[in-house]
Amino acid sequence: MQHITDPIDCRLLDDFQRDFPITERPFQVLGDALGLDETEVLDRLTRMRATGRITRVGATITPGAVTASTLAAVSAPENRLEEVAALIDAEPGVNHNYQREDAWNLWFVATGPDREHVNETLARISRTSGLQVLDLRLVRPFNVDLGFRMTAGARNVPSARKVDASAMRDGDRCLLQTLSSGLSLVAEPYKALARSLNRNVDDVMARIVALHTAGIISRLGVIVRHRALGWSANAMVVWDLPAEQIDTAGPALAAYPGVTLCYERNPVEDVWPYRLYSMIHARNRNEALGVLAGAIKLPELAGARNKVLFSTRCFKQTGALIQAREVAA
Repeated sequence: MQHITDPIDCRLLDDFQRDFPITERPFQVLGDALGLDETEVLDRLTRMRATGRITRVGATITPGAVTASTLAAVSAPENRLEEVAALIDAEPGVNHNYQREDAWNLWFVATGPDREHVNETLARISRTSGLQVLDLRLVRPFNVDLGFRMTAGARNVPSARKVDASAMRDGDRCLLQTLSSGLSLVAEPYKALARSLNRNVDDVMARIVALHTAGIISRLGVIVRHRALGWSANAMVVWDLPAEQIDTAGPALAAYPGVTLCYERNPVEDVWPYRLYSMIHARNRNEALGVLAGAIKLPELAGARNKVLFSTRCFKQTGALIQAREVAA
């Protein structure tokens, strides 16, 4: 765990996790705001990436906007945990894979350009591991715009935007895939991005603006590694509620201070009854449990059974798979 003590680094991470400038020299814009020159901004971001504090400066794509994804889980025997985690990680479409405190101990997100690709990924994992895979498909999000503040104060999380998938044009999938992998930390990153795609830089920047405006790009900015920065208590809390109660419980839970993500997913009959999911990212276990204790008192959650699954290890954390890649059968 690496606590940020440098006030400039704190501001760099606080202020630019979203709304990153789409202009010729964006790091100069950051420098002007921070009282630094462009080179020092680049040096600081390069250092934080090298030390694991950030993963990239790039885009996150709204789930389901132009891709398919699902949350999935397996129950790996303790003596096969490393083996099963490795075969899950080997799938190009898996972009998150965590060990959690539960009999269902490996939780991962499978992504792909369409639902068939995701289904094939899950089937391949089940076949190669010999384990049942829970397919917990998203029904609707209530809050999925994750961000972490280095300093005191409320997170500035914007309200959900309507997604206009009709804004997609030829070439956008390749652009989104590259942008979600991260911009080069150079003075003119959009020019470097355009060059890598053999496209015109003005066209590339115009498409990024259009895709962000359409809500397809949910966030463009500095993507931090929350565990490395001190949020080491990462708890997924699942709630067993009837479908008709989700309409009121979901928004109430999403708005509760300390809840960083909230969404409804399909249950798995006779195996996994939980429909409402929430994430609590805290600096320690007691802090996370304190947030949960308050959330339980929400009248909209009255009588709801919950289960808390703290993460104990991160095996994989990357951007989503937007374009298909060849995978061995």
